[in-house]
Amino acid sequence: MFRIILRLLLKLLFRVELRGDTSVFHNTRTLIVANHESFIDGLLLGLTMPVDAVYVVHKQITDRSFFRFLLSFIPHLDIEPTNPLAVKQIVKLVESGQPVVIFPEGRITRTGALMKVYDGAAFVAAKTGATIVPVHIDGAARSYFGRLAGIYPLQLFPKITITIHPRRSIAMPEQPSAKERHHRAGEAMRRILLDMLVASRPERTIYDGFLDGMATFGRDYGLVEDIRLRQETYGSLLKMTLGLRQVIDRFTQPDEVVGILTPSAAATPALVMALSSGRRIPAMLNYTAGADGLRAACTAAGIRCVITSRAFVEKARLALVIAQLGSVNVRYLEDFRGTLGPVDKLRIFWGLAFPRRVALPQSPNDPALVLFTSGSEGKPKGVVHTHASLLANVAQIRAVADFMPRDKFMMALPLFHSFGLTCGVLLPLVSGCQVFLYPNPLHYRVVPEVVYDRDCTVLFGTSTFLANYGKYAHPYDFGRLRYVVAGAEKLSDDVRRLWIDKFGIRILEGYGVTECAPVVAVNVPMAYRNGTVGQLLPGMEHELEPIAGIAHGGSLHVRGPNVMSGYYLFDKPGVIQQPAAIGAGWYATGDIVDVDDEGYVRILGRQKRFAKIAGEMISLEIVESIANAAAPGFSHASSARPDPGKGEALVLFTTAADLSRERLVTAARALGAPELAVPRTIRVLKEIPLLGTGKTDYVALKALAENALA
Repeated sequence: MFRIILRLLLKLLFRVELRGDTSVFHNTRTLIVANHESFIDGLLLGLTMPVDAVYVVHKQITDRSFFRFLLSFIPHLDIEPTNPLAVKQIVKLVESGQPVVIFPEGRITRTGALMKVYDGAAFVAAKTGATIVPVHIDGAARSYFGRLAGIYPLQLFPKITITIHPRRSIAMPEQPSAKERHHRAGEAMRRILLDMLVASRPERTIYDGFLDGMATFGRDYGLVEDIRLRQETYGSLLKMTLGLRQVIDRFTQPDEVVGILTPSAAATPALVMALSSGRRIPAMLNYTAGADGLRAACTAAGIRCVITSRAFVEKARLALVIAQLGSVNVRYLEDFRGTLGPVDKLRIFWGLAFPRRVALPQSPNDPALVLFTSGSEGKPKGVVHTHASLLANVAQIRAVADFMPRDKFMMALPLFHSFGLTCGVLLPLVSGCQVFLYPNPLHYRVVPEVVYDRDCTVLFGTSTFLANYGKYAHPYDFGRLRYVVAGAEKLSDDVRRLWIDKFGIRILEGYGVTECAPVVAVNVPMAYRNGTVGQLLPGMEHELEPIAGIAHGGSLHVRGPNVMSGYYLFDKPGVIQQPAAIGAGWYATGDIVDVDDEGYVRILGRQKRFAKIAGEMISLEIVESIANAAAPGFSHASSARPDPGKGEALVLFTTAADLSRERLVTAARALGAPELAVPRTIRVLKEIPLLGTGKTDYVALKALAENALA
C-alpha cells in the first residue's frame, strides 16, 4: 500500500511521465542502463517502469538512512565499485534472467552532461550477451535531490520525464588483453548513452528553445554581451525580438527568405529570433564575399529584402557593395527607431506577457535558416537548415561537451559562419551559457585582452586566428579558459605546441561542414586523440566511398539529424534541391578521411584538394605539411595547375622568402612523404589570402597558380 501511495505521490509532485515502448523489457537477459541525475533515480524507475528489476546501488547511498528507507520499497543490490567481486555479482543476476538496472556513470552528474562512464556495466552486457535497454531520465537533476545547485536554478518539484529507447547490444570486443576488452566495451556503452541523450532532445523551434531557456534561467539572467560592454538578458533580448518583429512584419511575408547583413553583436540573435518567430527564414549573408558573392547568394535564395545597419555599413566600408545589390530592397535598423506606434507597443507588452502566443505556427521540420558555403570552390550555395537540424547539432554538442551556465563563450568568428552561428548564438540561447560577441577576429591583440577582461572560459577559433591570438597574448590572458576549440581548417602542429607551451592548454580540434550545422566530429576531454578531429557526434552514421589511389580511407558520407534539408543554388533560385549522395538523408562531404577502429576521424584532405601527378593522387594537405616542417612559423598553402606532361603540377605559396626546394625535399624525406609531393614551383607572398571565415582562399590561389604558367 505504501508503495502505491509513494508512486502516486511522485506522479503528483513531479508529474512523472513515462514515454517509449515498454515491450522492450521482455527478454531473457535484460540490462537496463540509465543516466544518473539525482539521489531518487532508482526510486523513480522502480516505481514507474513496468518491470520487476533489481537496482544496482552504490553502497555510499544505501549507507544513508533516508535513502536506505526509500530503497527498501524496490529490490536492490548495494555494491562497492572498488570490490572486484561486484561485477561478478551483477553477471550472475543477469544470467539468472533477472532484469537489472544500473547507472554506468556510477555517480550523479555535477555538470548536467554525461559524466565518466565506467567499464563494468558494458562488460556485464558483453559477457552475458544481455539486451541493453537505454532509459533517459530528464528533470530530476534540477530538483533538490540532484547536485546542480549553483549551476542551474533548482525547482522544488520539476517535471520529470522517463524515456525508454530501443534495444541495443554490445558484442565482446576482440582484443588481446582483458584491459583492452573492458575499455572497448566501456566506450561502446558511452556511445549508447550519448546516442540516448541526443535521441531524447525535445522537438521544437529556435524561438521555442529560447523561451525554454528563459523559463529555466529567468528573464533577468544575463546572456549576451558585445563591444558595448552591456549584457543583454533573456528579458531584454525578448523585448528586442518583439520590437523588431513589429517592424519586420510590415515589409516581409511568412515563409519569405530575408537576408541579414549585420556584425557579431547582440542585435543579430534578436534579429534571427524576430524573423524566426514570424515564420520568416533568416539568411546569414557573408559581408566579406564582395558584391558578386552577395548578389549570387541573394539570387540563389530568392532574397528580395536585406536588413543591415548604417553604422555597420560605414565601419565595414560596405556602401559600394550595398549599392551594387541591384533590385534587392535594403532596410536599415536605424530607420526602425521611432516607427513603433501605440498599437505596436501594446502588441509588445502582450508578447512580453505571453511570448509563446505571438509566434506564428510552424513545425520543427520547417526551413529555419539559410547559411552560405564559403564560395571557396565556386559560387556560394544556400544551405537550408530546419529548426530540428540546427537544434539537433546543439544537442549533439551538449552531449559530448560539458558546457555549463557558468561558462562564458568568446565568439569572434562571424555569425554568418555556421561555426559562429551554432556555437555563438544557438547554443547559448538554449543552454544558458553566456557569450561575448566580438565583431572582428582579426584584432589579434584585442581578442586575448577581452577574453581576460570578461572572464571567458571557452574560446572558438580557426587555426590561423588561434595562432595569432597565441602570438600576441600574455601568458595569463587565457588562464580561465576550460575549452579552446579549433575548426574550419586544419589545426597546425605549430599552433598546438604554442598553446601547450605558452598557456598549458590543449586545443580540441573538430571538423564540420555547413551542411551539417556544422559540427560532425570533435575531440573532447573524455575522448581525445592527437592528429584526429575526434569521433563522430552521437546520432551520426558514416560510410566511406573508396577512392582510386587512396589505400586507406575514402570519401566521407554522413547521415544524422543535423544534416541539412537541401541547397538553394544559383541556377534554380528559391528551389530547395537535394545534393547527390548514396541515399536519402545522406550527405557527401567531399572530404577524404580515414576512420580508425575506435571511431576517430583523420582528415586526409578534400577530394577537390588532390592533384593527379603522373597517375598518382597527391594530397595538397601533405604538400602544406611538408612546407610547415621545412619552414615552421610561416604560412603556406598549395594549389595545382595544368601540366601537359604530368597532368597537373604543384604550386606552393609561402610567406617564407628563403624557402627552397632542397629544404622541402629534406623535410619530405623526414616525414616519409613521396618526392612527388614536393612542388617545383614556389611563389612567395606577403600573406596568404584568407576568406572572411578565416579559411584559405583557394579560389584566389588557384588563379595565381594558373598564372604561374606565364
